[in-house]
Amino acid sequence: MEQKGSALGLLPIGAFLLIFIGGGIFFHDFYAVPAIAVFLIALLIAFLQKPKMPLAHKLSAVTKSMGEENVMVMCLIFILAGAFSGAASAAGGVSSTVNFGLSILPPHVAVAGLFVIGCFISLSMGTSVGTIVALTPIAVELSQKTGMIPGICVGAVVCGAMFGDNLSMISDTTIAATRSQGCHMKDKFRENIRIVWPAAVLTLILFLAFAGGGNAAIEKLDYNFWQILPYLAVLGGALAGMNVFAVLGTGTVLSIAVGLGTGTIAFSEIFTVIATGPDGKSGIAGMYEITAISLLVAGIIGIVKENGGIAWLMQAVRKRVKSRKGAQMGIALLSSAVDISTANNTVAIVMAAPIVKDIAQEYEIPPKRTAALMDIFTSVCQGLLPYGAQVLYACAGAAAVGLTPFQLTPYLFYPILMGICALLYILFEKEKK
Repeated sequence: MEQKGSALGLLPIGAFLLIFIGGGIFFHDFYAVPAIAVFLIALLIAFLQKPKMPLAHKLSAVTKSMGEENVMVMCLIFILAGAFSGAASAAGGVSSTVNFGLSILPPHVAVAGLFVIGCFISLSMGTSVGTIVALTPIAVELSQKTGMIPGICVGAVVCGAMFGDNLSMISDTTIAATRSQGCHMKDKFRENIRIVWPAAVLTLILFLAFAGGGNAAIEKLDYNFWQILPYLAVLGGALAGMNVFAVLGTGTVLSIAVGLGTGTIAFSEIFTVIATGPDGKSGIAGMYEITAISLLVAGIIGIVKENGGIAWLMQAVRKRVKSRKGAQMGIALLSSAVDISTANNTVAIVMAAPIVKDIAQEYEIPPKRTAALMDIFTSVCQGLLPYGAQVLYACAGAAAVGLTPFQLTPYLFYPILMGICALLYILFEKEKK
């Protein structure tokens, strides 16, 4: 018997969006109100609903949803990804990768080169913000030396960062999307790259066309190829289809070995860099919040489902969606709307995932497709939001040239083209019988 839907069951999610968005508007800063605190309020509201339902029953619904296998595996992968990121950064991998790329680039393609380097670093590191922080100062220096518009130089960095954020095997968005939909990372990668590669090629052409006239020489930069090796190993292992735990474990051990060998990591710092990274804030510690949020969201979805909220939403979607293409457009719209509301693409995927999975099962959409669509459309919005972390970090790094989010937006070619390619793919792909 189908569960009776109730719009009131969605009240906790609505309360989260209202408080989070309202707080961002009131304080003129969407990061002034911590998402994790608002999720706790949403969970409390969920508990207060249906007072006649026993508290033990509500707790059971929450904890069962939190303890679901995919949620637990996702949290473990977050922790391992943090360990690798902290160790690889401490070993000097980021600076060596950036310097290596810039050292082999002809000056007249430097801006397009920044896009390519950003793609590689974000694909290897799995973090768009880390890529932006590493490359933005170089983009600003390039702008000042060549006289090119700062927005186009920094825009190349953000575009490259969003490429890897969407596709990387160790990106938290990929982890959340694949685990929640129940598909392999390599399958999601193949589906995802099939959709977005034209956007990447067109973006590269646009940067070559609009910023191909720079002629300032880039000074000699120091790099150590051994420090780049852990990223190459992780990227290669992931693409080869190795188990993600084996990939991240191998990458972490290799990063520590390289760090010890090159002297960038002292023996006494081995466990410190894994736990907190070279800056004391990254590493495993940098994954604490998203891990806690994932558990809270899973718990909220469990009680929302128990209260009939998910059933009501599914019934509403069924009334409006009449085809498989329509269902995919609905997934795109839902993912985009949640990301615009939360300004965090990983949180948006975690929130939308249970609903998307139900829609996919109803219309027989493969898990690899739904995982790719969620990741693509949340990345499209996240790469363009003027109040999103990526754009804000980029503008903060370019404060010396007074870059604002609205001066940067016109040069964010990749997120725009990625969205267009995905929409065209949904609309014109031939249905397989």
